[in-house]
Amino acid sequence: MNHVMKIGLGAALSILALAPAAEADEFKLSHNQRIACSRGLAPGKLNTATCKSYAYVFNAKTSEYFRCQVSLALTRDNKEVINVQADGGCTKKTRIFDTDSSYSFDATETEAPNTNSFFGPGGYAVWASDNNVPKVRGCIIISSGLGSDIAKCIDMKFD
Repeated sequence: MNHVMKIGLGAALSILALAPAAEADEFKLSHNQRIACSRGLAPGKLNTATCKSYAYVFNAKTSEYFRCQVSLALTRDNKEVINVQADGGCTKKTRIFDTDSSYSFDATETEAPNTNSFFGPGGYAVWASDNNVPKVRGCIIISSGLGSDIAKCIDMKFD
């Protein structure tokens, strides 16, 4: 699994290198990375393990963020590893706030789909806050199961 985490870190760092250079932009990695693995049996006594991990890279100035995913699939028989495939990349998402400031961010993925899941592979939640004023926005993004994601954000009230 250490190999998977190294690939994930490499994917997250590569997006930082590809991002447009701006003097005041500051990119931060979310603190809530997750990994999920599954195993399957194939004909001929082959075993396949597939692992996926997600992370988020956040622009602390603009509140734009990237959802990054890395996956690794390993196929083996009883004697040796036959095939290892890895893939990954980051997808740019929209701003959470309309204006530039100094923001904090975190995100989490939903649990893997199960028989009770009617909306596909689940979704994720993101939280962002302004570091200069008490301003927090929580967003939930889920798959509609019809090809598009549904996203709703709520500004928190401070009582």
